[in-house]
Amino acid sequence: MTHCSTVEERIEWISELLAHPEQHGLLSERSRQKQVSRQTLYRWKKKGVQALQDSLQVQPAPVKRTASLERAVLTLLVEGHASYRGIQACLHELLGVQLSLGTISAIVQSAGQQAQRCLEQLVPLGECALALDEQYSSTRGEAYLNVVDVHSSLVWASLPPVPVDGESWTLVLWYLQDQGLRLHTAVSDGGRAIADALKQTEALSSHQRDVWHLLHLASQVQGRLDRQWRALQEQVETVKHQAERIAQGQKARGRAAKSDVPAHLAQLEQMRRVAEGCAYLFSELHRLLQTVVPAARCQQGMLDSAQRQSELDTVLLLLAELQQDAPAAVQREIGRVHKQLQLALPHLLLFPQRLDALQQQVTAQLGPEAIHLIAWAWQRRDLLSQNRQDLLEGFHPCWRPLAAQLLQAWDLAVRASSAVENWHSIVRPHLSVHRTLSAEMLALLALWHNYRVAPRGRHAGLSPLQRSGFDQPETDWLLALGYPPRAA
Repeated sequence: MTHCSTVEERIEWISELLAHPEQHGLLSERSRQKQVSRQTLYRWKKKGVQALQDSLQVQPAPVKRTASLERAVLTLLVEGHASYRGIQACLHELLGVQLSLGTISAIVQSAGQQAQRCLEQLVPLGECALALDEQYSSTRGEAYLNVVDVHSSLVWASLPPVPVDGESWTLVLWYLQDQGLRLHTAVSDGGRAIADALKQTEALSSHQRDVWHLLHLASQVQGRLDRQWRALQEQVETVKHQAERIAQGQKARGRAAKSDVPAHLAQLEQMRRVAEGCAYLFSELHRLLQTVVPAARCQQGMLDSAQRQSELDTVLLLLAELQQDAPAAVQREIGRVHKQLQLALPHLLLFPQRLDALQQQVTAQLGPEAIHLIAWAWQRRDLLSQNRQDLLEGFHPCWRPLAAQLLQAWDLAVRASSAVENWHSIVRPHLSVHRTLSAEMLALLALWHNYRVAPRGRHAGLSPLQRSGFDQPETDWLLALGYPPRAA
């Protein structure tokens, strides 16, 4: 119900209450005199205080968006892995600037759209070797699709979550073809969706299976076999002690206690043979999947792709036999490696097939011992010299032209998708902060990565764009987005 008092009367009553806040009983007395409930007077008093605060408080001037402010927002976003609220807090603490979340979102969206246009304008200078892989999102069955240049680590495409199937990857490859990209080699971890897309785009013959996924699986299985072997070794004394207790007429201690010493030793010996056999086969697998494989004797030169294929077939057969002889507890582990090797084998040796012609030419002109020595030196280039020219100086002058071709071909051999895995490691922290990444955000990250100059390593001083042969006079990625350079 509305009280019958006027506005002027209410102002007078509220002013009196605000002027004497410490006078005890004033509010109760005015409630009886004016016939107004205490709750109503409390409510009017609160409104009066709020009105005075609103009228006397200094309102901050609206923040004007400047290029330096937008630079700060984008730098905190990309370099600092900050969330929108984190950017807001940092700007307020460091610069005394209060930006709304809507303003920050608008800055990021605008910059992301410009980054997308910059990436679309990239035209490949020649045939490319691409690493393809999915990075799964929080939505079941969906993933970010990423395409990265193997040699330069240039990001050609990074798409927000889509269903992982052949159709999605086919659209990605068609998009890159429309952009002018010509595929020389595609390397992946062997996913079915990627293989279906390469088959659809008639590029399956250029598909190289990533060797490191296979070698990593083998190392994991070998570790489990070794632990199982060590566990059986550690149980020998316990089994002997249990056998002694039974011989003395006592009960064995523990549930499912072992007391048969000969049976345990036989199991230990079987496990030893399996672990050592797998260790040998996996070491051979690692050797045969190296870029260069010198023969056992220097007079035999190097192994070509056909010889590698024959030896890998042998490894596959021996692994199957070893699986049959292994204890039931580890048969499944060995079977995983056997299955993956069998599936990968048709696309595992594309890189040595492309080296065969050049290696045969060098062998014919210089001899098998010469190419064996060149391969030996290339395998130890980290110790001898990482500079290719310095390495060539150690060879006979008449060897150097052909040796230079060999060293370059070996350096450019494609057998792993490490480049796209490195890109995943860049995306992952941002994915943890934002939970999901939009196309604009992915474009910003890709542009920043493509312009970023490596501070150390063999690519020190060069960005992915420069390593790909593009003319990049500026290394500031924000200049590519149209923001003026930093003030001196």
